[in-house]
Amino acid sequence: MKKIFFFLLLTSTYLTVFAQNFDFGSITYDDYEFDRKKLDSNANAVVLKEFGTARVEIDDATGRLELLFDYHVKIKIYNKEGFENANVIVPLYKDDSREETINDLKASTFNYVNGRFVETPMDKKATFFENRSKYTKLLKFTLPNLKEGSIIEYSYRLKSPNLFNFKTWEFQWKIPKVISEYLVYIPGIYNYNVSLRGYQKLTDQKVELARECLRLNGANIDCSKITYLMKDIPAFIEEDNMTAPSNFKSAIYFELSDVTNPSGAKTSYTKTWKDVDYELTSDKSFGSQMKRKDFYKEIVPAIVKDAPDDLTKAKVIFQYIKKQIKWDNYYGIYCADNIKKSFDNRSGNVADLNLNLIAALSAANLDAEAVILSTRENGIINKLYPVISDFNYVVAKLNIGDKSYMLDATEPLLPFGLLPLRCMNDQGRVINLKKPSYWIDLKASQKTVTNYILNGKLTNDGKIVGTLTTISQGYAAYAKRKEIKKYSSPDEYVEKLDDRLVKIKISEHEINNLDSVDNPLTEKYEIEFTVNDGSNKKEFYLSPFFINAISKNPFNLNVRTYPVDLGAASDERIIINIDLKDKYSLLEKPKNLAIALPNSGGKYLLQTQLDENILSLSQILQFNNAVYQPEEYPFLKEFYSKIIQNQKVEYLLKRAD
Repeated sequence: MKKIFFFLLLTSTYLTVFAQNFDFGSITYDDYEFDRKKLDSNANAVVLKEFGTARVEIDDATGRLELLFDYHVKIKIYNKEGFENANVIVPLYKDDSREETINDLKASTFNYVNGRFVETPMDKKATFFENRSKYTKLLKFTLPNLKEGSIIEYSYRLKSPNLFNFKTWEFQWKIPKVISEYLVYIPGIYNYNVSLRGYQKLTDQKVELARECLRLNGANIDCSKITYLMKDIPAFIEEDNMTAPSNFKSAIYFELSDVTNPSGAKTSYTKTWKDVDYELTSDKSFGSQMKRKDFYKEIVPAIVKDAPDDLTKAKVIFQYIKKQIKWDNYYGIYCADNIKKSFDNRSGNVADLNLNLIAALSAANLDAEAVILSTRENGIINKLYPVISDFNYVVAKLNIGDKSYMLDATEPLLPFGLLPLRCMNDQGRVINLKKPSYWIDLKASQKTVTNYILNGKLTNDGKIVGTLTTISQGYAAYAKRKEIKKYSSPDEYVEKLDDRLVKIKISEHEINNLDSVDNPLTEKYEIEFTVNDGSNKKEFYLSPFFINAISKNPFNLNVRTYPVDLGAASDERIIINIDLKDKYSLLEKPKNLAIALPNSGGKYLLQTQLDENILSLSQILQFNNAVYQPEEYPFLKEFYSKIIQNQKVEYLLKRAD
């Protein structure tokens, strides 16, 4: 991802004239008649104007410094699909002692009625809060009286104790913007690392000196007054197979580097990894828990007493921790309390489980390290300087000989050495109790592998009966096991599956290795489905693509500016053999196809034939990479398009007289 870094200077630069804030309710006929074709003819809504400002002030009540963020936006709604932009969500950070608050909220809808604009203010009672997590709550509200053609407008002031990240500004949304402007006042005692992420460039930037913008401990402090401006911003369209949108949306991010107080003393917040290593390894909720192999000194010998080698020991311990402690679905790199408490309670967060695992492996004299990472939905880590709060997950890394295994005890249905897909996000940082930390690539150790084999025969009444065997490995097996475990029994799962398969009837079933997660999952189904209703037994159509047919292209953008991230490579194979009993001729069939992605990125192979009375199909769909770059997107799009077109063709069979 391309990044631009700005370092704040107390300087004065004069560029273009900037729009600044605008009066609330100043709706014009030009706003109402704005032609969306100027930006995107398919847009359901367009941001006409957006302005924000952030500054640091002293709270009179507490005497603490706080961030004041004012936000104001005006949006044109074109159709009912655009109404969703009137459902507003504002995330607010909170902790045990302080939290962000919203004040001065104003929200109105403007409709053009009989030659004038009629304002419908939102009732303040229409707002409500929702707790999203321990550290986040959401302010939610919906603007009233929406119609096609409405203009909505809202503004608010956010007060925040969080000066470390100042306030992020997203230039890019899910709808296009005409103009987006952000003005910040940063006191001279604060030095921030500022980065512009995303692929859209600033239209302009202005840096000025604002005199005496803050008074602290009797001293007047000047500010850097910086304005960031972006115009004609395209919508950010999310597609499947991507990590956090925040990795790719155009936005300004701030991270505090250092603070110089009025007396001249400097406090640095930009740490080195040496600082972080010491902080983590000595932390009572992280490093101190990794060291607690004494807790397992009496437990582990009994667990591994029959294990002939280190790998078997590790697998036994891994299974033990997964069974002993249940994940409470909370992320984090720190234990909620300590590993003993989570062990006794049989429940804990990610760190509770995986630091327990590391301590237990260490008690068996195995070489275990911790890996802190950021999950896919949390965003990619900025590697220029370490910020511990960027990491939200921790797993174990086990080293045996010249091999390493990544382990996560949160998912009972994942095999040894396979991390959840949520962890497949660029790189993690390995934390060792005795050695310096280092980066490690987070790559899937297994593919998503599925094989389908159907052996069937055509009956006299126009049905195909036979056995469908499905063999799943890697992430495919995990997903299928997870689906089956949602039901009270495999029988109930098959019953619901039979209900969903409208054209196919399941008469018998057998599922093997459901709980043996290190082995392939095998499903066998005795099935039947009708291909000929009897109206014309001599000639009929039969579609061979009834197993995982591809009917929709997952890639539909003209241009995609962010990678296609599948998380893992994949391999799907389908083999179908149908005994027609009588002799038939094949009048029409899907053409045999062999297409490939550039640079050995993947392939699709299809072969169909009629040999004597056996109708057969062999299909292979492979993606050899976990990640495809934006420049490879057109090839993926065309790849799927060719497959879909070919799968529209059916067999046309005619019985020989």
